[in-house]
Amino acid sequence: MDFRLTPQQEALKKEFDDFFKEEEKRAPENWIGGFETRFETDENWAYYRSVIERVAKKGWLALPWPKKYGGQEMGLIEQALFAQSAEYHRVPAIDVHLSIVSASILEYGSEEIKSHWLPRMARGEINFAQCWSEPNAGSDLASLTTRAVEDGDDYVINGQKIWTTGAHRADHLFVLARTDPNAPKHKGLTYFLTEINRPGITIRPLYYMNRAHVYNETFFDDVRIPKKNIVGQVNQGWYVTMAGANFERSGAGGVAALQRDLEDLVQFCKETVRGGQALSKDPMVQRKLAELAVQIEAARQWSFYCAWQQSKNPLTFAEPSASKYFMTELMVRFANTAVEIMGLYGTLKQGSKWAALKGKFESQCQITLGFTIAGGSTETQKNVIAWLGLQLPRLK
Repeated sequence: MDFRLTPQQEALKKEFDDFFKEEEKRAPENWIGGFETRFETDENWAYYRSVIERVAKKGWLALPWPKKYGGQEMGLIEQALFAQSAEYHRVPAIDVHLSIVSASILEYGSEEIKSHWLPRMARGEINFAQCWSEPNAGSDLASLTTRAVEDGDDYVINGQKIWTTGAHRADHLFVLARTDPNAPKHKGLTYFLTEINRPGITIRPLYYMNRAHVYNETFFDDVRIPKKNIVGQVNQGWYVTMAGANFERSGAGGVAALQRDLEDLVQFCKETVRGGQALSKDPMVQRKLAELAVQIEAARQWSFYCAWQQSKNPLTFAEPSASKYFMTELMVRFANTAVEIMGLYGTLKQGSKWAALKGKFESQCQITLGFTIAGGSTETQKNVIAWLGLQLPRLK
């Protein structure tokens, strides 16, 4: 792989950077970036929606998709450049849920599904929430028990989902449900798309300790979803799900967000005096910052490698899992290291007049551990790497 960008890619990267640099100036005063922040307040959500509308008008929500579905027919490298530019400038132009659904539809959807859903998604008209996890099926997603029973032209769904990110803001859901209870657990699952306002769907909030509202419980009580809303084949939903999950796991945007955080942390160290000298002069601080810089660069190159691999084979599994594993563990190390360097100031919450960098790293210390679980836990990724990447035998 050649890591150098082509002249066309360099020009496109500059166009992205120029656009998002200006969009960042419109962010709410206490905006700190990150996927979940958009759901917390009405002001944040309004900012997110305004960005999505502007990006959609430029045709950037669907860069790699075929033009007949509203895309630009660019490559996944260009998509990675877009994600990194947006995340570096902390602009919420990346809709993880939309990316997951679109990857599944493009790989497994019928022509009817593609023609109906993708153009609306490319125009930014749909806000999805993900209904995968259940109270007893998280990392072991294939253990889910939500049932979908065939009834005429519909399937009738009953069950409960949990940790439904942003469901209180969404207008659509993508749902994984069991259609064959007698099949092995990875079989017998089906992937559905649905409007959130269908009768029988109930959304209940799950609040953080600070009362922020990001997650929800979602209940399905005799919810009827038409068969035409199934992506892929009945009982083959696991493979549809993994196509979307692997696209999410490459992590191109998150690397750029960490790079920006590192730059802010370095500047803090240059400006903060402790023991008569700037923190940036402390050899221990220098070593910690250098280690983070090296790891971020490794993550950046791996994310581009994943995009290159996926451009050749969309069903690449081991490389995205390796990227997800390394990236989410790095996010935890970064947040903890940042607070260690900042000392007691690093533990102050957003809103305190003494909180440096808007209290970002105090928040990240609490949030980032969840990223090692969401989207497939670190332990799950290690298994995928071992079994599919290294071809190691499975224990009987």
